[in-house]
Amino acid sequence: MAMAAEQWVLVEMVQALYEAPAYHLILEGILILWIIRLVFSKTYKLQERSDLTAKEKEELIEEWQPEPLVPPVSKNHPALNYSIVSGPPTHNIVVNGKECINFASFNFLGLLANPRVKAAALASLKKYGVGTCGPRGFYGTFDVHLDLEERLAKFMRTEEAIIYSYGFSTIASAIPAYSKRGDIVFVDSAACFAIQKGLQASRSDIKLFKHNDVADLERLLKEQEIEDQKNPRKARVTRRFIVVEGLYMNTGTVCPLPELVKLKYKYKARIFLEESLSFGVLGEHGRGVTEHYGISIDDIDLISANMENALASVGGFCCGRSFVVDHQRLSGQGYCFSASLPPLLAAAAIEALNIMEEKPGIFAVLKKKCQHIHKSLQGISGLKVVGESLSPALHLQLEESTGSREKDVQQLQEIIIHCMNKGIALTQARYLDKEEKCLPPPSIRIVVTVEQTEEELERAVSTIREAAQAVLL
Repeated sequence: MAMAAEQWVLVEMVQALYEAPAYHLILEGILILWIIRLVFSKTYKLQERSDLTAKEKEELIEEWQPEPLVPPVSKNHPALNYSIVSGPPTHNIVVNGKECINFASFNFLGLLANPRVKAAALASLKKYGVGTCGPRGFYGTFDVHLDLEERLAKFMRTEEAIIYSYGFSTIASAIPAYSKRGDIVFVDSAACFAIQKGLQASRSDIKLFKHNDVADLERLLKEQEIEDQKNPRKARVTRRFIVVEGLYMNTGTVCPLPELVKLKYKYKARIFLEESLSFGVLGEHGRGVTEHYGISIDDIDLISANMENALASVGGFCCGRSFVVDHQRLSGQGYCFSASLPPLLAAAAIEALNIMEEKPGIFAVLKKKCQHIHKSLQGISGLKVVGESLSPALHLQLEESTGSREKDVQQLQEIIIHCMNKGIALTQARYLDKEEKCLPPPSIRIVVTVEQTEEELERAVSTIREAAQAVLL
């Protein structure tokens, strides 16, 4: 009985084999042959070993050249051919042994060599010494640091302020302290390099909008609103930030803050405002772009600025509501891991704030001089002025590029050298070409301070016009 059953199964298999399509049989045959090959073939082949002689090894080692650690850089690169300053970079500056009128340093209010500021720094030096040798959390918090933070908060009319020992690291540390992976940051395409580094460290989703283009920003916000509606659960935990500068370092233009505040409330975003160039410049009392527009400081979630321009010190600060600022004391990398600000620089910044409060008319003087040179620079053949009349840092760009960035830089440098020989110290705006998100065109940067007289402003304009004519025409 069992034998009959086995024969019946065998008959069915043979019958099925005959009835199967030809392509099916071919495919099965190929698979069977492949399996047989895999079973009986070796998975690897032993290569014949050929030992090199000691001489051959030495020859190979001598011939080997490692990859260069850094790409080759021309010896003529501007960063490798810097000018040397002798003495303080005040109103008159000695560059490469030649005395010039300083139109390059960001000493907007002329406080760098102010006797009161120097006396405060000297007294602090005698009391505390030179540095701190420790971060704020490790015996690096001195009473003068707390005094400066209190004074900055009072001056800016905010609840609290926090200071950093390095201006660049201020906004570069503040952004990643709040914005994390998965959050969305809407940032102006002309944002300075410190903002770019902060965004990079945050690993957030970055959306660039055209410079000072509120309509383009709203377009991006609307697009994001539509995306959020598709996934409301994700939208509830995603934070949105708008990051702008009060007065842009790369363009000399003022941000349209009133329109940005409207968008903030309409699309439920937070505004981070970088005011390194506008602090101590804009507004009746130098409080920056919020005072300039008459906007409540409470409408801005976080304000940052360095103390290396108007205050003529070093470092930076952030200010805002207490619960916002205190978070940086736990998460701000530049605050937590860098040695704190030397006490003498903190004391100098406090005295500079005292002078700013005692002499509010100084801001009107600076504004008048900015407007004067902005108007006078118009119409120079071959050059165009970039920046608003309120900005103490203007840019001169070529009206027509040569088609080569290197040649453009060279032409502008020739203008700078011509002016230097005539006693006017200028500089080019410097960028890390390969790392900038939106690389600005090469430019000569002209910095206005309250110390420059009208005669000196006119002399600078006349010298630049003469240099442009000699180099470009």
